[in-house]
Amino acid sequence: MGRNAILETISPQLSYEAIKDEARLIQDSLLPGGTLRGASFEVAYRYQPLVEVGGDFADFFQLPNGLVGLYLGDVVGKGVTAALYAALVMGTIRGINKTGEDPAGVLTLLNKRVRPVPGRYSSTLYALFDPVSGELTFSNAGVPLPLLVSESGCRYLGEGGFPSAMFAEADYQNHKVTLLPGDTVLFATDGLHEMRNQQEEDLSWGKLGEIWSDCLGKSADEALDFLFAEVRAFSGEQRDHDDITALVLRVPGGNRELASGSLHRKQVQF
Repeated sequence: MGRNAILETISPQLSYEAIKDEARLIQDSLLPGGTLRGASFEVAYRYQPLVEVGGDFADFFQLPNGLVGLYLGDVVGKGVTAALYAALVMGTIRGINKTGEDPAGVLTLLNKRVRPVPGRYSSTLYALFDPVSGELTFSNAGVPLPLLVSESGCRYLGEGGFPSAMFAEADYQNHKVTLLPGDTVLFATDGLHEMRNQQEEDLSWGKLGEIWSDCLGKSADEALDFLFAEVRAFSGEQRDHDDITALVLRVPGGNRELASGSLHRKQVQF
């Protein structure tokens, strides 16, 4: 085989690898740099793409008015093309969240501003947390329901909605809950809920609730480490089927944190 023939054989692969490397660098630059902490909140996340890059995205930040903003989402598809669309969605959200819109307003504008691409849409959740009042306000466009664990138990929050860029006239609602010291909320894309074990059984919403109940009293980072360890124990050597992104908002304090004694599982409510 001549030199030109060899180059023609390997160049496309090298080009694709270069594209993946660039996409990974861009995606890494869009993700949070680490855990965000304040006097009355902490926010942490974990991101695990199925391949080198993926269609999940997440970010969190403190706004000039003192509120904590956070969002995460999941673009249909996998790999480089999904990552490109995810970057488009993230860029659009970053432009909208400076307008002072509430979460439902942010999702409504996102739905209008993201141009439809055949076969592409994004489940997206946007939330604002007030560290002073403890009020969490969020709107949900197709992301699995957030899961709250507190001293009184474990329950799912709010309702879903149509994914962004699926229907131009989609309507989104705000959901509110007041968080108390010790309360911890899990936001996650469907890759977590769809984990399977070697018997091809899905991680059920009930099983996830039981795991999350045992995170009461843990810091946001500790809760995520525990969650992912338990999910890995459930799945065993079964290969992931999708990107996985999890984000945790926690209000420090609470009886469980102060006691740091024996742990008991709270009732999971559905």
